[in-house]
Order: sequence, then structure tokens, then C-alpha cells
Amino acid sequence: MENENPQLGARRKAMDLLARREHSEQELRQKLKSREFDAEAIETAIQSLLRDGLLSDERFIESYVNHRFNAGMGPVRIRYELLQKGISDALADQYIEAFVDRWDPLMRQLRERKYGAAIPEDYNERMKQARFLQNRGFSPESVMRLFA
Repeated sequence: MENENPQLGARRKAMDLLARREHSEQELRQKLKSREFDAEAIETAIQSLLRDGLLSDERFIESYVNHRFNAGMGPVRIRYELLQKGISDALADQYIEAFVDRWDPLMRQLRERKYGAAIPEDYNERMKQARFLQNRGFSPESVMRLFA
């Protein structure tokens, strides 16, 4: 294996990574680079994986959004994380929009689980709960709607 073709080595490593979980194209490229494969080997491996349907940003996004939603993260945070992983605005928005009817119920459920069902009258307590929800990735507008 020491004299292995660099393109083959890069593809093999990429497939090992993809076997564990979906990756975005950018994420996979960075991981291969960190393992000191040369640019040509990385590009060849990425293109062959794309061609063979083994690497897909769409599949990655779908999996990622589902996973982060189930972890109680809101759309603002998930969108930011996707952009950091090299996903375009339009593609990120498309998959986040698919959950449009589920964000508010998730936010309500998270707040109730942590603070109980009653909406507090105290301004400071409301702001504490609002900060919690915003840190989870819910927009200030949606958080304020919850307290209205």
C-alpha cells in the first residue's frame, strides 16, 4: 500500500470518511487536504465520487438538517453551520424551508422542557429564556412571537 496510486489512496480515504457519515464536498476536500493528499489526487477523488453518486451535497444537507433539528437546533444556527461547511445559501434555504411548519413547535417544546409551560411575567426571566432560544438558533422575531 505504500506505493499506492495517490488518486486511489485519496478515493479510498474519502470512502472511509463517507462510510461513517455524509460529508459536504468542501468538508471532504478539507479532510483529504489535512491528510496531506496532493490537490490533483483530491480533485480526482472528489470528481469520481460525485460521478459515482457516492458524494452528494444534497444528501449531506438533508442528513445534517435532520440531525441538527433532532438535536434541538434552530434554523438560523443550522443555516450558519451549513454555510461554514461550504453549502450555498440557496441550497441551505431550500432544505431549511422544508421544516417551516416544525420550527415554532420545536422552539415551544425546548422552552417548556427547560422552563415549564407557563410564560413568565417577569421581564428579566423572559429575556433569559429568549437568550436561550436565540443561542439554539431561533430568530429574535420567532422568539418574540412565542412570548406575545
